[in-house]
Amino acid sequence: MKMLAFLSSIVAGIVTYMTVLLPFLAAAIIIYMIKKGRYKKTEYYIQTKNPYGKMRRNKGQQGEFYTYKNLRPLKGYKRFLFNCYLPKEDGETTEVDVILLHESGIYVFESKNYSGWIFGTETQRYWMQTFKNGSKEYFLNPVIQNRGHLKWLRAFLEGNTIPFYSYIVFGDHCILKDITLVSNQHYIVHLCDILNSVRRNAARAERQISAEQIDSLYEKLYPLTQVRKAVKRAHIKNIQKKKQRADLSTNKIRKKMVRINKKRCPCCGGRLVLRTATRGERQGRRFMGCSNYPECRYIKNME
Repeated sequence: MKMLAFLSSIVAGIVTYMTVLLPFLAAAIIIYMIKKGRYKKTEYYIQTKNPYGKMRRNKGQQGEFYTYKNLRPLKGYKRFLFNCYLPKEDGETTEVDVILLHESGIYVFESKNYSGWIFGTETQRYWMQTFKNGSKEYFLNPVIQNRGHLKWLRAFLEGNTIPFYSYIVFGDHCILKDITLVSNQHYIVHLCDILNSVRRNAARAERQISAEQIDSLYEKLYPLTQVRKAVKRAHIKNIQKKKQRADLSTNKIRKKMVRINKKRCPCCGGRLVLRTATRGERQGRRFMGCSNYPECRYIKNME
């Protein structure tokens, strides 16, 4: 009898719990279905066919979609293109995340839906992403990346004189800690600021393209967004090869610095550090110097 009473209390508790939980679960499902329905009506889905659930899980696709979503209120005649595979002269392709054809010009967006702190300069080949736990990740300089996109887009459009604008869009969960630009040819913004930034640029540029020109450019570029799966697989394979080479290069640099830091000064036992001569006949050349300088002036030329 006690066991029966115990089981009855468990069943009653489960029923009570489900009675409370079901309305919230039903509301969550309804909200999800409404958002999914709206998503399927967007230009992004119609063009990419990326399922709603996959888009929400994939940071890259999520960044592309929200770049598009934040730019939809932009006034003026406009059309969007997503995942545009531009041909390169070596037979490979380069993929542009988002292209906006607008009255004020052609906007090329490279989406980086990252978190953490971001460090980098316009000329560095790799930028750094750091996290709260102290770990670091390196990624290809997005300015260099988008510069390549602009180059091949111009080549495909055969030297079109329409103004081009380069935008690097970072997610709102990251902090652009130390970013240095020198050319004034690129915009680096958070996702939440992208609309205002493009609005300001469009107001300065005024109208540069007619609606007919925009439609003509769209028709020319659209087929590059609908490439065969074989083209996409080849593109991903090339990216993976380049990443492996980049990772190998980064690991070599790290190992070299570890070996250097382990070396000790033969005069005083201090740690030897890598330095660069700033003056004299050897200006610009690297050498090993004692960390106890100026008390210890031991140096060893890298040659």
